[in-house]
Amino acid sequence: MNDNTRPTLELVTRDERDIRDIERAAAILRDGGLVVIPTETVYGLAADACNADAVKRIFEAKGRPSDNPLIVHISRFEQLGALVREVPESAKKLADAFWPGPLTIILPKSDRVPDVTSGGLDTVAVRMPSHPAARAIIDRSVPLAAPSANISGLPSPAKYEYVRDDMLGRVDAICDGGECAIGVESTVITLAAGTPTVLRPGGITPAQLERVLGRVAVSPSALKPLAAGETAASPGMKYKHYAPKAAVTVVAGDPDAFAAFVNDSDCDGVMCFEGEENRFPGKTVVTFGDADDPFSQARRLYDALRELDALGLRKVFCRDVNTAGVGLAVANRLYRASAFRRVYAGRPPIVGLTGPTGAGKGYVGAVLAEAGCRVIDTDAISRELTRPGSPFLTTLAQAFGAQILRDGALDRAKLAAIAFSDPAQQKKLNALSHPAILARAKAEADAAIADGAPAAVIDAPLLFESGADKMCNCIIAVTAPEALRLQRIMARDGLTREQALARMSAQQPDDFYTSRADLTVVSDDGSDVRRQLEPFFRRYIPS
Repeated sequence: MNDNTRPTLELVTRDERDIRDIERAAAILRDGGLVVIPTETVYGLAADACNADAVKRIFEAKGRPSDNPLIVHISRFEQLGALVREVPESAKKLADAFWPGPLTIILPKSDRVPDVTSGGLDTVAVRMPSHPAARAIIDRSVPLAAPSANISGLPSPAKYEYVRDDMLGRVDAICDGGECAIGVESTVITLAAGTPTVLRPGGITPAQLERVLGRVAVSPSALKPLAAGETAASPGMKYKHYAPKAAVTVVAGDPDAFAAFVNDSDCDGVMCFEGEENRFPGKTVVTFGDADDPFSQARRLYDALRELDALGLRKVFCRDVNTAGVGLAVANRLYRASAFRRVYAGRPPIVGLTGPTGAGKGYVGAVLAEAGCRVIDTDAISRELTRPGSPFLTTLAQAFGAQILRDGALDRAKLAAIAFSDPAQQKKLNALSHPAILARAKAEADAAIADGAPAAVIDAPLLFESGADKMCNCIIAVTAPEALRLQRIMARDGLTREQALARMSAQQPDDFYTSRADLTVVSDDGSDVRRQLEPFFRRYIPS
């Protein structure tokens, strides 16, 4: 409860049949008042989006900075045209696919939208909620600016009891619409410039958006703080958001490593997944959904964060989440709730990086290296082992004859002609070369981890065939369309089309790699490799 004394009506708007209270809420909004309304995502604190004085009262009630843009809620697609300068075809496609629903679209705004609503930006964020009572209220009033109905910075409310705690006495009316179905705010995508970009993940995933629009980017601030001086173009992009009073730290790593980390710590609270409660003797435990169900995590996350404070907890360690699908939205809220405090539990991983020739492993390896990983190239190890005068080169010459040498150096074409013309000879070569290469790769990986690298990545085209996968904690497979692979091989190695096709035909099919991998990255010219690697980064390389 707060100290404000504004009389607050408590209304019931579970669905569109609660017409009496819907009409009362709409009348208050038409008169410039503040009403908390239910949506399918979280409860929203609503006012007339085009009434600057009414919108200012939203910021006062929430204690929210005025440079944070608000989302305008509409009930019919036809209302969009009055709020934006134009409605592009891409917006129509998204509306057809996802409205009403948890998707917010950012477009250049019209003069009708006051600056206070857009946070001083020249764009406006608009969505059409699917909650029937919310749309009925908008239909009977006006387009509504409606951020989440919580005190600014606290977890957003997905249940009426939390709305009442935060907003009673601060607003003119609160509508009881039951528990929100999704539990986290809408996905926000900007169409205002360049490539469509997700600024805030939510219940509509980037993959779903790509099926409608083609290539869609994801802002780095989805899982990281805003860069210094960067403007928040969307709600939910501020550094710390959705936060409880407790100091939350997110812990990446497998369940056993997490449990060992927590039990060896002085924390008083734990956030974990359902079924893990008994692994933390002496700690107060709050759960937030099933480990394999990001929708359940989304529905429970804000309630769990509020429960931490209700229990009086001060220092909490929380299990990290998988960022695939809706998990990206859960991670976005969780990382902001923790002010991006994240650590990794357990020994840094050895990672296998593999895929067919021309797939783009080199580029993926470069992205991993930029993140601090040590990339170990098994082809480079092979060249080092067979340098002129090396003991291993002598071993090969003894096994295959002096004919594989030219002026004391390895004639790789001659060795390949011998080894690959006879399965027995190829087996002999593999029996000699694989153990030597793997021993060197393992030594370099261990040295990299000892030096403090967050991960050692073994780039090995024959990862599975050589048995190198058995030393790996995680395997990343890289694939690309065959036509693109063909182009890359011809350009890289100076081969004719026929030669490149022959080399590709000798490779394993894509599913040989992808079926054995923990993560698959598609490295074509339009793909965002960094985004595809986020599940790996989130688990093993915390910010």
